[in-house]
Amino acid sequence: MRAYDHLFFDLDNTLWDFTTNSRLAMFEMLQHTNLLNRLPDFETFFSSYESINSKLWDDYHFKRTTKQKLIVERFYESFKLFNINNQNWEDLNRVYLERMAVQNHLVPDTIETLEALRLQQYQMYIITNGFREVQYKKLSNCGLSKYFIRVFISEEIQSTKPHREIFEYAIKSSNAKKNRSLMIGDSWETDILGALNFGMDQVMFLNNHQNKVPDEINTLKNRSNTHFLQLKNAKKTYFIQNITELIKILQFRNILKSTNQTT
Repeated sequence: MRAYDHLFFDLDNTLWDFTTNSRLAMFEMLQHTNLLNRLPDFETFFSSYESINSKLWDDYHFKRTTKQKLIVERFYESFKLFNINNQNWEDLNRVYLERMAVQNHLVPDTIETLEALRLQQYQMYIITNGFREVQYKKLSNCGLSKYFIRVFISEEIQSTKPHREIFEYAIKSSNAKKNRSLMIGDSWETDILGALNFGMDQVMFLNNHQNKVPDEINTLKNRSNTHFLQLKNAKKTYFIQNITELIKILQFRNILKSTNQTT
C-alpha cells in the first residue's frame, strides 16, 4: 500500500505558467483594443496591473470582494494611473480572458511529471480559484485535461481556497481519504495553509525560489534534517523546487510507509 492515492493540484503557476501566459494575454488584449499606444510602455502598465490585481485576488480569496468587483476594479484602477477612463471594463476583461485561455505555456516538466504519475495510476484532480469561463479552456488548450479526473473550481463550489469547504467538497466528491491525499500548490496562503488547516498533507512548489514562504517557515525548513515539516496535527509539509521532485517525494513516502509496515 502506498502513502497517497489522490493528488490534488493547483493549476495557475503550479502547472500552467500563469506568469508568462498572463503577460502575453494582456499584451494581446491591449493591441486588440488599441490601448497599447495610449500607454507609456507595456512593462510599466503591466507592473502596475499585477500589483493591483494581486491585492484584489487576495481579497477575493478571503471573501472580502466579489468576482464582479475584481474584474472591474483591476482594470479601472490600473488604467486610471495612466489617465485612461470611461472604458467598458467588463469588455476588456472578456477579451483578456479570451486571450488568456489560448496561451499554452506550462511550468517546466509538467507534462513529463503528470505522465509519470498517470502511469503509476495516481488519481489526479485540480483545485483552483480561477474563473470557470477560462479554467476549463486553459486545461484543454494546453493538453492537461486528460490527466485529471475532475476539476474543482471555487466559483462553482462557492468557496475559495484557503477555506475548508472547497477542500472538503473535493475530498468527498473524489471518494478520497484525507490521510491518503496530497495537495500540491504554489501559494503558501491558499494552497498550503488551506490544506494544512483542513487536515491534508501538502507539497509547496517553490519553483526555484520564485514562490515565497514566511521567514519562520524557511528557518524551520533549513534547520530540519527531515524531508518534511510537521506544522500542525502531525500533517506533513514538503517543499520542492521543480515539479519533477514530486515524484521523488511520493517514492520516498512509499518506501517509508512500506518500511514501517514491515517493522
